[in-house]
Amino acid sequence: MPEKETLEQAKKDEQEGKSPSTQAGEFVREEMHHVREGKHGARSTKQAIAIGLSKARRSGVKLAAPRKGKVSAQVRKKAQRDIRKGQASRKRKPSPTRSRAISGALKREGRAAASPKSLARQARSTARARGPAARHKAAIKAVRTKGKTGLRLAARKAARTRASHRRAA
Repeated sequence: MPEKETLEQAKKDEQEGKSPSTQAGEFVREEMHHVREGKHGARSTKQAIAIGLSKARRSGVKLAAPRKGKVSAQVRKKAQRDIRKGQASRKRKPSPTRSRAISGALKREGRAAASPKSLARQARSTARARGPAARHKAAIKAVRTKGKTGLRLAARKAARTRASHRRAA
């Protein structure tokens, strides 16, 4: 069950007219916090993100299931089931035995999935998969939303990071 603050923030995002993926981002953020604070683990960053997206769909965020060919049929089916659960008015009480089993399984997983390093790796690989045009579009949007000062600071930080990586290598 998502935390009250997460549900409120997602509702606020919806009222502000933000996209479903932005609303779902709140649930993914909560999931990363859970992994970091040791509530449970995740086998990979991808799994932690998937858990967050599933929670978002089940909480009523109008996030569409992935298109055919993007993911396996099993994943699409699960996403569609989550969407239906989110739209349903009558909520059935979850089985305590099943809940315990899931919690126990996730507790045995590692905590590295939510580390800044693995999140950065996930973001980079996703961006690479989307292609240069999407990366360019994201950069243009960053220019629009950050402003001149924010952009200058971001460029300086990037240069510092590159320099530190060169020293480490």
